[in-house]
Formats: sequence, structure tokens, C-alpha cells
Amino acid sequence: MTELTVREHDESKAQAVVSNVLAVSIKGKGPFKSAQMIADEHLARHGDVEKAVQKVIATHTRLVGMSGFATGLGGLLTLPITVPTDVGVFYMQASRCAAAVAHLRGYDLDSDEVRSIVAMTTLGASGVAIAAEFGVDLGTRAAVAALKKVPGRVLIDINKKVGFRLVTKAGTTGVVNLTKLVPLVGGGVGSSVNVVGMRSIGRYATRNFPVA
Repeated sequence: MTELTVREHDESKAQAVVSNVLAVSIKGKGPFKSAQMIADEHLARHGDVEKAVQKVIATHTRLVGMSGFATGLGGLLTLPITVPTDVGVFYMQASRCAAAVAHLRGYDLDSDEVRSIVAMTTLGASGVAIAAEFGVDLGTRAAVAALKKVPGRVLIDINKKVGFRLVTKAGTTGVVNLTKLVPLVGGGVGSSVNVVGMRSIGRYATRNFPVA
């Protein structure tokens, strides 16, 4: 393939990673509950939005800390997300956690802008840096409004940048370059690192989706 064709292939792969994972984490699939369902269940159980937010984060932290946390997700493990299964599932859990926090705090999960912020949230500081490249300051309610003012192509470019943080070329398949991701983790790293990673994502979620 020519250099341009390779670049286009990589961009397509990066965008597919984000699109597929966000679709499942926000809308749910099979036994994997949607972000709204998880959020509503916690709100009904605890009766307070901020307590529900903290419990959502705690629940996802516990899930990724469990041995074999990918077990039981059935068809999710065959999704064409072009990253190793354990990392892909961690990213889905992280995205769902961030999306559930957004929903609890009144953000519209059907909004492309909100979904882009969810994706950037899972990258922690790297996500904040990506937003800054496009003149968007995450951590304020104005961030969604700012993203609404940019052309649709810009949102696509933002999602591609998120995808590129997850996927690097290794022959003909995509792998995750964990040394460049904070706080994403993957296979062979251990549940304690998964826990630290999810807690960090939870903190970014509460920051990037502030209370009105």
C-alpha cells in the first residue's frame, strides 16, 4: 500500500475503535448494561445524584479489579475493535463509567459532543491535551457548547486522535501501546493497576462533566 493508503487505513482503524466501543458502552449490548441503565439503577438505589456518581465509579473500579472481569460478556469479545480483548473490555468499562457520570449530571448521551468528551475522558490527561489542541477546555459546562460550534469533521478528528492513542501499528494488526497511555492498562498488568486506572478515569469523569 502507498503511504497515503496506509495512513487512511490507520485512521479508519482508529475511528472504528472509538465508534464501536462508545456504541456498546453507552447503549449496552447483551448482558453488558447501558450507561444510562447503570446510572439510573444507582440513582434509584442511593437517591442522591452525587452519591450515585461515586457509587458508579466504585462499581466499575470493582469490576476491573476482579479476576477475569471480561468473563460473561459473550458476543462483546468478538467486536471488531482491533485491540486486545482485555484492553478493549477495560476501555468499554471505562467509557461506560464516564458516560454514566455524564448522564447522572444531566448531559445528553445522544449528543456527539458529549460522546467525544466521554472518549477523551478515558485517556485522562491525554484526553485533556487533545481537547486543548482544538481550543476546548474540558472541565467546564462550556466544553459541550464549544464542541457544538466546531465543524462535524473536527469531532471526527478528535475521535481519531483518541483512537490513535489506543491503537498502534504492529504488522497488520492493532495493538495498544500501554506505555503511552495514562491510565489505560491491559493484559498481564494486574488487577491493582486496573483499579488505579479506573479510579483515575472516575476523577476525570467528575471533572470533565461538572455539575451545572
